[in-house]
Order: sequence, then structure tokens, then C-alpha cells
Amino acid sequence: MIGLFSFFAAFLLYPIWLTVQGGFESQDGGFTLHHILTVFEDPVLFDGFLNAIGIAVGTTLVCLVIALPLAVLSARFIFPLKGLFSALVLVPLILPPFVGAIGLHHLLGKYGAINTLLVDAGWISEGYDFIGNGGFWAIIFIEALHLYPIMYLNATAALANIDPALEEAAENLGASSWRRFRQIVMPLIRPGLFAGATIVFIWSFTELGTPLMFDYQTVTPVQIFNGIKEMNATKQPYALTAVMLFAAVMFYLLGKMVFGGKAYAMYSKASVQSSLQKLSPFRGWLAMLAFATVIGLAVLPHISVIFTSLAVEGSWYKSILPTSLTFGHFEGAISHKLAVGSISNSLLYSSLAVVLDLIVGILIGYIIVRTKIKGRSLLDALSMLPLAVPGLVMAFGYVAMSLRWPFGEGQPLEGWIDVIGATPNPMLLLVIAYGVRRLPYVVRSVVAGLEQTSGELEEAAMNLGAGRVRAVRTIIIPLIMANLIAGGLLAFSFAMLEVSDSLILAQRESDYPITKAIYVLFERLGDGPYIASAMGVWGMALLAVTLIGASVLMGKKMGAIFRV
Repeated sequence: MIGLFSFFAAFLLYPIWLTVQGGFESQDGGFTLHHILTVFEDPVLFDGFLNAIGIAVGTTLVCLVIALPLAVLSARFIFPLKGLFSALVLVPLILPPFVGAIGLHHLLGKYGAINTLLVDAGWISEGYDFIGNGGFWAIIFIEALHLYPIMYLNATAALANIDPALEEAAENLGASSWRRFRQIVMPLIRPGLFAGATIVFIWSFTELGTPLMFDYQTVTPVQIFNGIKEMNATKQPYALTAVMLFAAVMFYLLGKMVFGGKAYAMYSKASVQSSLQKLSPFRGWLAMLAFATVIGLAVLPHISVIFTSLAVEGSWYKSILPTSLTFGHFEGAISHKLAVGSISNSLLYSSLAVVLDLIVGILIGYIIVRTKIKGRSLLDALSMLPLAVPGLVMAFGYVAMSLRWPFGEGQPLEGWIDVIGATPNPMLLLVIAYGVRRLPYVVRSVVAGLEQTSGELEEAAMNLGAGRVRAVRTIIIPLIMANLIAGGLLAFSFAMLEVSDSLILAQRESDYPITKAIYVLFERLGDGPYIASAMGVWGMALLAVTLIGASVLMGKKMGAIFRV
């Protein structure tokens, strides 16, 4: 317990503290509000903050509108191809939104596919630049289509846990279906909706990659990213990051009070068996159409990224589809110096991060489920905190940590951890950052496995002379191996495609992870965007395999992975 608290203190709480301290620290080391007030007095910085809030609110609302109806259809009704649609609805998770933004340039650009289609149909005379003139809404569009599965998973899990006897009692008293949904179902699933909405809001509020890909500069995450290299000269990046952290916490607490509400107690098991209602053929087709429409829109960025990776350079211009195709970019994605190096780096960083997560996650899960040590609830909360703390804040805190003792200039560990120095060495920080950010997935998977495994088996082994470590190693770990694999797969795949930590902590080309390489290649003229798209397709394939594997292993408990 002491070791785990020390780990969180050093690599979770300390970086956050450095960020907050830097925002309130004067030039002579005293306390000042000047830097924080500057954020609200400077019109450019304040506009960026308002835009970040607007993107987060818009994305969360769109996700709610998309996810709730689909969750109700999935949890309550039977319709044709329901199993297929329930699986496909998770497809958006296999592509980071900032990679999808590459494809959207070819769809929504002034001379992109949609404008070409509208011009050819005679509906408009000249293309409209949806990205240049509507970058704000384009960012909301792509982020919502990527994040709605998180809210869908939480809503589906919440709906499945409702005791159907409560609704049947209301129906017997004459309540209409709409009134039952409004007065019984919604209050009962509100905590689950809030859990999903919290992750969606914080994720979109601090999303860095997508605004960068759209060259949308007037938003706080991009302003923080642009100020990283000035951290030694100015406190502005600290202040921006501190404001973003406080805003995320305040919005969470406000949402908890307004929307979280109190969780209504239900019986641990439904008093009657819940039965799914089979829809009529017409309504069944409408349900299929709802799923197909959402999934179709959600996979548009994926399809456009695939077409971009296959298009010959310059062949997708003023045309609905590329005029000529090639597989050469995929060859470039595995032979290009930057691509090969970044893939190797990401594999190394992510693998080490997963090993760290499994060791720490098993210890935390065991303490939470199998012991009654005081403080285990706090340990559980700390292990889930990375889901609630913006990744951008964490990454910025690690940069600040690299400037302090004992890693700063002239200090005993100089060169071991360095981000913005002359010879940066961010490997250790990237591994720790990936591990801390993805630790909640492993912890929740371990806890779910231990709760389903009887402690009597372990006690029997110990009664026969086995030590506790041996009992855990030979009895418990084999029994929860499916959960460990599921959590490890999720941690690995999301670490491979981590955005904030990669873009901020890797400043030298030889250290680039795959996501930083995709961003840099996209910025290069020539075949850069096409090779970046091909790398994005490889990333999609990786995440698709891991998510399917995790879903099979975790089953209906998959939604618990994405919950604060």
C-alpha cells in the first residue's frame, strides 16, 4: 500500500501539483494571480478557453443524442441483425479522431468529395470550405462520432441493471411508456449516463490532436502545445494548463450535482426476469436504419482515411473518389525511416507500459477486493483518477517535472529524463505516462475478475502450505487471465495510439511514437499525408483486433472499463 501510494504521489499527484504551482508562482517564487488573470484578460487566450468549452459541450450533447436512443433499442428490443449492429456500433473506437481528421480533409475540403458531389448534382455552384470556415463544428462532428460508444456502453450497462418490476408496477398504475421512461428509467440510469458523459466531456475539452489536424489554433489545448518550448521563459503555459485543470474539475463537480443526482437503490437482482420486446417488421427496419445511419456516419472518417492511404498523390482532387489507386503508401508506411522508427518506439513504449500496468493493476485490484486495509478506497479512487484528469494536464506536468530536481540541469539524474533540453531523453517519461493514463482499464479488469473468483480457492492453497504470493501466482492469476488479457489489450492498443503524451513529450525525431510521426508526416508536403493515412490504417487494424478481443473476453462488463 505504501509503495502504491508513493507511485501515485510521484507520477500522478506531483506532476499535477507542479502544473498548478507554476500557474500561481511569481518570478521571485512567491504567490500571484497575475498569470491566471492574464488568461481571462488576453482576448486570444480567453477565446481559446471558450472554444474549448464549446467543443466539449457540443461533443457531449451530440454523443448523448446519438448514444441514448441506440442504447435503449439495444437493451430493450429485438430486431433483425441486432448482434451485428451492436458490434459495429463500437467501430469508431478503433480510430483516434485526429487520424480521422486526415480523411475528413478529402471529404469536407473546398474541393473534397462532398463539395464535388454537390457541384456535380447542380445543388451548389462553388464548393464550401467546411474545414476552413467551420473548423469548430467539424471538430465537434468528428469527436462526437469517435466518442459516442463510450456513452453507449455506459448507458447500455445502466439499462441492463434496471429491475423490470419497477416499470411493470408503473405500467399497472396506468403510466404511459414515455412517462415510465422519463420518471423511472432516466433517474435510474442517470449516474451511468453521467459517468460516460464525464469521460466524453473531459476527453473533448482537452483533445489536442484533432484541432491541430484542422489547424484550429484558437483553442486552449493547441495554445498549451505551442507554448511548451517557452516553459523556461514564461508562466503562460502553466497558467493555461492550470485553468484547464480547474475548469475540468469544476465542470465535473457541477455535473455531479446537477446531473449525477443520487443513485437510486435497487435489488441486487431483478425480482422478475427481464424480457426483450420483439419489434414489428416495420419498427425493426426503423431500428436497423437508426443503427445503420449512425454507423455509416461514424465510419466516414475511417473510409476516407483508407481511400487517402490508397490514393495516388494528387489523384483525389475535385473528384468524388480517387481517380487512381496504389498500395505503395502502405509499403512506405513500413519502410519510411520515420514510420519504421516510430512504430518500433510505440511498440517498445506500449509494451513496457502494459507490463507496468499489469504489475500495479494486480496489486491494486487484490488490495481492493481481497483485503480490508484502511485506505483501499482512496487507492481505488487514485487508480481511476487518470480518467478524470485531462491527459494534456498530465503530459504538461511531466514536462514540468523534467525541469526540476533531480532531473534538471546540473542535477544528479540529468539526462535520464529530459523533454525540451538539447539532448532530450523522454523514453522513461513516455512509458510512465502511457502506463498511468491506461492503468484504470487494467485495474477495472482485475477487479471484475477477482469479484467473480471465490477467495476460498486461494485460502485452500494457503491452508495446504502455499504462501500468499504463490497462491496468487498459481491460483488467482490463471483464473483471472481472461480479464488480464482484456485489460492489457486495451491498455496496449490505446497506449499505441495515445495523442497528448506523444505530441508533447516526444520532441526529437528519433523518439517519436507512431501518433507523433503521423502528425509530422501529415504536415510535410508531398506524400506525407498519404503515408500518414497508411500508418493510421495500420493503427485501425491494431485497435480493431484488440477491441474485439477485449469485448469477447469481458462481455457485458466492457462498459465498466470506461467509467470514472
